[in-house]
Amino acid sequence: MSIWEALAIFAAGIGAGTINTIVGSGTLFTFPVLLAAGLPPITANVSNTLGLVSGNVSGAIGYRRELRGQRRRVLRFGLTALIGGLAGAILLLALPSRAFDTIVPALIGLALILVVLQPRLARALARRRERNGTADAPTEGGVALLLGLLLASAYGGYFGAAQGVLYLSLMGLLLRDDLQRVNALKNVLAVVVNGVAALFFLFVADFDWTAVLLIAVGSTLGGQLGARIGRRLPPTALRGVIVVVGVVAIVQMLLKH
Repeated sequence: MSIWEALAIFAAGIGAGTINTIVGSGTLFTFPVLLAAGLPPITANVSNTLGLVSGNVSGAIGYRRELRGQRRRVLRFGLTALIGGLAGAILLLALPSRAFDTIVPALIGLALILVVLQPRLARALARRRERNGTADAPTEGGVALLLGLLLASAYGGYFGAAQGVLYLSLMGLLLRDDLQRVNALKNVLAVVVNGVAALFFLFVADFDWTAVLLIAVGSTLGGQLGARIGRRLPPTALRGVIVVVGVVAIVQMLLKH
């Protein structure tokens, strides 16, 4: 790994940690850079997952004020995320590596669609709340939310791009609560999914430890940065950058085949 590749991975880690704390989709920054540095797709994916854990923790700590009063949710949804994340990690290594090469471009494309549609989803949520009345009392979402979180967590354990967007969409639609509190909960669930997947990968997968360290340090800094500026960063500009990086990743993977 050259010094320029190392600097690019470190910078991508900062960007991923920042974006993951604000909305999610940080993998769309780090994963293409790891591929460009010459890492095989599965090695890049598992190294990225482990490296981003510290950034997820950093972002959750940054949002700790908004987590007050949500202990029951953290435990309930966290257990669901743990089961789903482990299932996704197992699926990643159970399927042939060629399947990952085929599936990931489609997953990135789905993630980009979700990123682009996020404002429309937010407006739909606002209209729904207006129709139903904006009750201040938070709700727990029921079985539908648990099932949705389980599937989103399995997706996160397998790849993870736009996992945070999925969480925000699901909980935003099915929980009546402040969006910042929902975002804080999203950061905790990301810690659980990436943590359990990384722990599983430690025993069964090969890592590039230089990449892991660079992403870990960068994403930790980014997590704190994201918690500080999350409410100020223009969302349109952020989505635009994510889409550009994601399209580059899709093109790069398709050109390899």
